[in-house]
Amino acid sequence: MAMNRLDLNLLHVFETIYREGSLTRAARALHLTQPAVSHSLARLRAHFDDPLFIRQGNEMVATPLARRFADTMRPGLTQIQSAVNQFHSFDPVSQHKVFALGLRDILESTFLPHLMQSLDQYPEIEVVSQRIPRRDMETHLAAGKLDFAVDVLLPVSSQTSHELLRRDTLVVVAGPKFDGIENGLSLETYLAARHVLVSSRTEGPGIEDFELSRLGVHRRIALRCQHYYAACRVAEATDLLVTMPETYARMIIQQTSLRVLPLPTNMPPLNVHLYWHTPYEKEPALKWFRELLHQVAAH
Repeated sequence: MAMNRLDLNLLHVFETIYREGSLTRAARALHLTQPAVSHSLARLRAHFDDPLFIRQGNEMVATPLARRFADTMRPGLTQIQSAVNQFHSFDPVSQHKVFALGLRDILESTFLPHLMQSLDQYPEIEVVSQRIPRRDMETHLAAGKLDFAVDVLLPVSSQTSHELLRRDTLVVVAGPKFDGIENGLSLETYLAARHVLVSSRTEGPGIEDFELSRLGVHRRIALRCQHYYAACRVAEATDLLVTMPETYARMIIQQTSLRVLPLPTNMPPLNVHLYWHTPYEKEPALKWFRELLHQVAAH
């Protein structure tokens, strides 16, 4: 009874006959003719050297060997059917799925609370958030280590698709020790102040500095650090200013003495994009999660 000699399609026929207790009903359930089902049963009987089902009146009754086989085979067949069905449909209520997201720390803080709130009704869904270097994003998406990445607009190959997920705006965060903004923050005051630049890089300008340079002006950087939360704590204790995305700024300043001010010059919006590996985009679970991410981003 070597496994490599058994047509796995016959297992589905076996399970259907076992469930229906009739060749006629099994043929109807399988959308086959009764002679085709009878032929499959003959092959199964030859393989197992056992009648498997014995006719008693209008019913096909399983033999002891068939009952033992059904008890051990059914769980595996169910798992195989579930795995195959995932390529055609996805039920987030009943199917367990782990989604891997590439998020930077600021996006974790602003994005994950709403995402997990939306997933309250799907207890089988698990999310893994990780920060990966931007240079490795496409490789991780292609290898399946990431299902999606969320980041600013980046140059990518044709194998990586992306679409706008959310727009944000740069604002200025100031502490109580910063004076001279009773009538609003002027560009002159902004440029004369000292600033905190938040960047994972040890050198080079920030996004806002690129835009200021187009105006032919520059600001003074007093501190360069890695996280906006730390930068805001510094701003609260000093007269340094922090320029940062408004969504995160509004979250951080709660229960602090910090103030959020509009930038004194026009700057392009911060466009946050969703990235995924193009060949995987039709996979039902990923399509469902992608739609959910857009719903969360619109919150």
